[in-house]
Amino acid sequence: MRSIIFTAILCPALLATSAMLAGCNSMKSDVQTTDHAQAPQGGDMAMMLPPGWTEADMQACMEAGMTGPQHEMLAKSAGRWSGTSTMWMAPGMPPMTNDCNATITSLMDGRYTRCEYSGEMAGMGAFQGLGFNGFDNVSQKYVSTWMDNMGTGIMNGTGVASDNGRTMTWNFQFNCPMTKKMTTMREVERHPDANTMSLEMFGPDPKTGKEFQMMKIEMKRASGA
Repeated sequence: MRSIIFTAILCPALLATSAMLAGCNSMKSDVQTTDHAQAPQGGDMAMMLPPGWTEADMQACMEAGMTGPQHEMLAKSAGRWSGTSTMWMAPGMPPMTNDCNATITSLMDGRYTRCEYSGEMAGMGAFQGLGFNGFDNVSQKYVSTWMDNMGTGIMNGTGVASDNGRTMTWNFQFNCPMTKKMTTMREVERHPDANTMSLEMFGPDPKTGKEFQMMKIEMKRASGA
């Protein structure tokens, strides 16, 4: 709640944009969207502009909230998934394999997806994770957060999709509990077909700093959205 209030104070555009979105979901522009409602035009738009704003400023705020093909691509994963996870604690150590499940839900008119993940962590008990994915129209990057019951931090990442949209490469930042430093985890997400997906995670060995494969998750769709 504090972060929402703080953001609203720093960016009055959010308040104006919220008022606009209450009456419409999008306006015509060069950006491809799946929203079809029209924003006020001409004089109506001018009457709603804060002092010093131009119609271009307001349009930029509106376009930041539109949905497009990138959001549609994320929403295609909505549904229930099941499979296996394979984890390596360190380079050269034997893998540990467990069953896992995920439920992916489309949120806020297709702007975001939520992933609820469950499985087992060898020697540590039940594992629960929660992540949110989206596409930021302003930065033109896929964005993601992740949290789970094996830590108290929140990972934040950005992603880039391949031309055919079947591969996503993510880079997440998190605080390593061993080095006490900000660390990068690389993830490669693949969707060879509509009902199959995999996720490979790579991170640095805290002792050597060299990247190694930490985990691989392979899943099949159990049901649709």
